[in-house]
Amino acid sequence: MPAGLAAQLKAQAIREGFAVAGIALIPGGERIRLRTAALQRWLEQEHQADMAWMRDPRRQAISTLLPGARSLLAVGLNYYVNAHQQPGSPRIARYGWGRDYHRVIDQRLRRLGRWLDQQQPGCQWRACVDSAPLMDKTWAEEAGLGWIGKNGNLISTSHGSWLLLGHLLTDLELDADQPAQPLCGGCSRCLPACPTDALKEPFVVDSRRCIAFHTIENREAVLPVPSHGWIAGCDICQEVCPWNQQRARSSDDPQVQPRPWVLNSSRAELLSWSDTQWGEQLRASALRRIKPWMWRRNLRHLG
Repeated sequence: MPAGLAAQLKAQAIREGFAVAGIALIPGGERIRLRTAALQRWLEQEHQADMAWMRDPRRQAISTLLPGARSLLAVGLNYYVNAHQQPGSPRIARYGWGRDYHRVIDQRLRRLGRWLDQQQPGCQWRACVDSAPLMDKTWAEEAGLGWIGKNGNLISTSHGSWLLLGHLLTDLELDADQPAQPLCGGCSRCLPACPTDALKEPFVVDSRRCIAFHTIENREAVLPVPSHGWIAGCDICQEVCPWNQQRARSSDDPQVQPRPWVLNSSRAELLSWSDTQWGEQLRASALRRIKPWMWRRNLRHLG
């Protein structure tokens, strides 16, 4: 293995536009085993609600995603932009303001994989975004990007939790970074801030009460919890986090800049969209997971 390849790969990741990058060895250490056990308890308590894909056994066995995988590169895309929705606008989580992050991260990871192959011809790699059955926050923590906070989000000392994660698995054994240490301390601001009580205890998110789950994943005609102004996701537990209030860095990446309508549209305007308009306005957006009928349902639920 060429000396310094791990450092070169991380530097290349930063050049690709990622804010942070780190490396972990597979199968990981004791923390991976503890996080895997915690995931199993979470599933046993039915906190995943209707998200059946969370039970995919590959999520707890990373080697099934790339046979022979020996290490991974974890990356974080900073999606915070110093802009705010106008008062009264239906609220949309920041992850959905710009271009579909799945596409953005996947394209950049694939370029990194091709770069790695140039350095080590014949190496195997696989790009994974959060649609892959991978414990993405757990492995990002193992790679030193940040720690999993009491609100269930990965928190970085440099960017708070405004990071979208991706991973590049490889059969190369790269020099690993130290796992991140938890720094929430005695702070629990996120727990009482959740208006639907989805954070009944630290580190456990009950999707059955989560606004983000219901506005994005729930396919029922009527939502069972109040949405408190949100029609697509929810950022409340991130907005109250001191790390986000103190460490957020506004990104100038063109892929995460907000579409103008996100910042200043009214409920009536968004309800008036036809299916065609919905398709045009949400072209290449992660919000397309919220189908037109769900979009209207969420808007009506505000009333």
